[in-house]
Amino acid sequence: MKPQVKKIILAPMEGVADELMRHLLTSLNNYDFCVTEFVRVVDSLLPKHVFRKICPELDYGCMTQSGTPLRMQLLGQEPDWMAENAVRALAMGSHGIDVNFGCPAKAVNKSKGGAVLLNEPEKIHQIMAKMRSAIGVDATLSAKIRLGFTDASKLDEIVSAVQSAHVNQLTIHARTKQDGYRPPAYWHFIAEVRKKYDIEIFANGEIWNKNDAENCISQSQTPNLMLGRGALALPNLANVIKFDETPMPWSELIGILKRYSELELQGDKSFYFSSRLKQWLRYLRLQYPQAESLFNAIKLLKNKDEILHQIDIVAST
Repeated sequence: MKPQVKKIILAPMEGVADELMRHLLTSLNNYDFCVTEFVRVVDSLLPKHVFRKICPELDYGCMTQSGTPLRMQLLGQEPDWMAENAVRALAMGSHGIDVNFGCPAKAVNKSKGGAVLLNEPEKIHQIMAKMRSAIGVDATLSAKIRLGFTDASKLDEIVSAVQSAHVNQLTIHARTKQDGYRPPAYWHFIAEVRKKYDIEIFANGEIWNKNDAENCISQSQTPNLMLGRGALALPNLANVIKFDETPMPWSELIGILKRYSELELQGDKSFYFSSRLKQWLRYLRLQYPQAESLFNAIKLLKNKDEILHQIDIVAST
């Protein structure tokens, strides 16, 4: 019998999974919830407009237009300020709080945020325990980690630090910070801590198709998945995994690209249009050979009308 998925969530991909992308992907899939891009917390209680910039959906019940709940993600290293900002995010309507201990970006790690904290399990515990105390026992608190910074030698200690702070859910990206995004993902490490701890665990990393998902569930021994880049490469991936949907054909995807272009140009980030579309096509070409041709046709273009004309040409062929 093939492994069965229980829950699937959309990853908080910085600079990619913004409001528009969340809207499109949750309209195509039955995600259990989404995690936002991170809000950077340093040494202050952030004003509400900072949270709304990252999550405009806060003004609409903190749901995507298709009704998928959103959870705000915070990134920082000061327990007191992380706690205060968590209280504010919940008061604004966030469906729980997630904490980023997995970001591999050098700028973030240099300022003692993200994956660099994997070297300090006790610090992770302090942050999560302070947040739990501040938001109360009824609010959902989750965290996202990697296997470790340079290796997985502290993974058991990290998971223990998280669970002992009474965290509800933990996502493990099955690579170290040093691994970056290079394949493979080492899902078997998740199984080792899954057997030992009661916390609800989500596996993440290198899930590009249904077969990858089944292998991940089997090796990680958790039925819960977080999808990141694979969800961009195959826009209906969650439902392919969950409900055995047919992978979206290119003819349908062209319509989605046109819809994305129209929505992007209507929004307040329209000046990002050409770079955002090209960024998405870099992922799509991993699954669709036609996306490579479209990318090559528009890679030097910046004028929106010229880009839309190239999409129309592809759509008519």
